[in-house]
Amino acid sequence: MSVTKNILIWVLALVLMVVIVIYQRTTGPTYPKSGETEIQGSNVTYKLLRSHEVGIDAPVKVENKDKSLVARIKLKRYPSHDEWSEFEMSREGEFLVSSLPKQLPAGKVMYQIMIGKDYNNLQELIQEPIILRYKGAVPDWVLYPHIAFMILSFAFAMRVALEAAFKGNNTLSMAYWTLGFFAFGGLVLGPIVQWYAFGAFWTGWPFGKTILHFGDLTDNKTLASILIWIIAIVRMRKHPKQTWWAWLATIVMIIVYLIPHSMLGSEIDFTEVENSTVN
Repeated sequence: MSVTKNILIWVLALVLMVVIVIYQRTTGPTYPKSGETEIQGSNVTYKLLRSHEVGIDAPVKVENKDKSLVARIKLKRYPSHDEWSEFEMSREGEFLVSSLPKQLPAGKVMYQIMIGKDYNNLQELIQEPIILRYKGAVPDWVLYPHIAFMILSFAFAMRVALEAAFKGNNTLSMAYWTLGFFAFGGLVLGPIVQWYAFGAFWTGWPFGKTILHFGDLTDNKTLASILIWIIAIVRMRKHPKQTWWAWLATIVMIIVYLIPHSMLGSEIDFTEVENSTVN
């Protein structure tokens, strides 16, 4: 394979990686819910948090310049048998503000905002309530290497697939690099990140349900994809012409990345543990 062709394939691999990583980053259940809407003739801009660190209440605020607007926020733990609690939001300049009570790591709070010209005529800001999950602080020394290795593994996976498509000679060697980056980022650094965030190194299969709902897709999908890469490498070592295994492993990895990050992640089941709220 010529140098020019090799460079072009790397560029294409990196472009594909960036597109999918951006999609994955901006779609999961922890990414803030943002938007703008009109309520009773006034524009309201919002960026509602869906993830927050433990230890302090999570801020909630919406922006509007019409100071005649008032708002209430209703909230409850999730999942729980709690009744909705409702509070008036305060005005601070162009913002209506409130907060959500802090929880233990993996504790969730569901909340909805109602806005209008008076408290007897309020309408919901968005159609569905927001669910916010609390997590522990993850140190930079483990978080950034984890992200870097996961991105590197995906870039190399794209390169492996393109190498196989263009019938290059480095499909197997690049598959080794992909597996190495993926295993270190996902199975070594990933559990450390999980421990800092939620107090457990592994929250996927084969663990069962405790006070936390385990079975986190983030862990399960990583494990499944790594196993496919191991199988693909074993098969390509025995049968070098069967490079379609590289395509299969890459497709599985893409599917894994397209599943929103932290979907069905760890959460405290407040229906079973009623005293898990931090007041």
